[in-house]
Amino acid sequence: MGNEEWASQVPLAHRVPDLGALELLLAVARVGSLSGAARRLGITQPAASSRIRAMETRLGVALVDRSPRGSTLTAEGALVTDWARRVVEAAEAFDAGAQALRGRRDSRLRVAASMTIAEYLLPGWLIALRGERPDTAVSLHAGNSADVAQRVLSHEADLGFVEGLSVPDGLDSAVIAQDRLVVAVAPTHPWARRSKGVDPAELARSPLILRERGSGTRQVLDAALAAYGGLAEPLLELASTTAVKAAAVSGAGPCVLSELALVDELAARRLVSVPVAGAALARALRAVWPTGTRPAGPARDLLSLTRGR
Repeated sequence: MGNEEWASQVPLAHRVPDLGALELLLAVARVGSLSGAARRLGITQPAASSRIRAMETRLGVALVDRSPRGSTLTAEGALVTDWARRVVEAAEAFDAGAQALRGRRDSRLRVAASMTIAEYLLPGWLIALRGERPDTAVSLHAGNSADVAQRVLSHEADLGFVEGLSVPDGLDSAVIAQDRLVVAVAPTHPWARRSKGVDPAELARSPLILRERGSGTRQVLDAALAAYGGLAEPLLELASTTAVKAAAVSGAGPCVLSELALVDELAARRLVSVPVAGAALARALRAVWPTGTRPAGPARDLLSLTRGR
């Protein structure tokens, strides 16, 4: 096999010295000794000598003349040094461009989150993130879980948080917290006086104040009551947690919401929790991002904060 044919079949990375070796050769040219070049680059002299020998073997020419007075470049070494300088300058330009890209990425963070997470968990996480990344501008879109998933899939958000039972195709996820749904009524509602609460069948056939379809809350409730004939026609179907709570507090009827969302109302007895035996109302809260990627920069740091590091 001729040299040209061999070169065409061997990858460039196996034929060209690595960047560290080229930087070493340039340092030898600047300081005039192998030991001085080694000190400048923070490596031992034996390591520097080994790296020069390996480069000479790979290129098939002698690059450095070694003597008690120091190290000088051979004619071939001087020529290779000129080429090496261009390669290192190109690498420095590449590195500067990569840093600029990282800086642009790290200057902003777009978050999409389902209502419950946006209202009751994200504020604390974002305050902590601000302490770590004060120069990162954060934008938050709050919507239902289906809307959040779509925003992440279309790259309109760098990181999403959802509440549903499953993760949509095209997204990877990590569980960040556990939650459960609670049936709650005003203290004047007949269910408030029931010591044993309601069973799933009665809950299924009762008109309820609910979040809209597509919300994680609605998905979990639909699945939990599917075996009992599914949900009855909602009494009210509202697009925000605050509206659902306000309707229930007014005495309009029972609501079903996240335990996180009902802490204040239950503590103040504006609403009363109604036990439901035998219904699977627990759920996982998840962070989501596009399949095949990993959160980076501010998104990675926010994800770390949600998991308590």
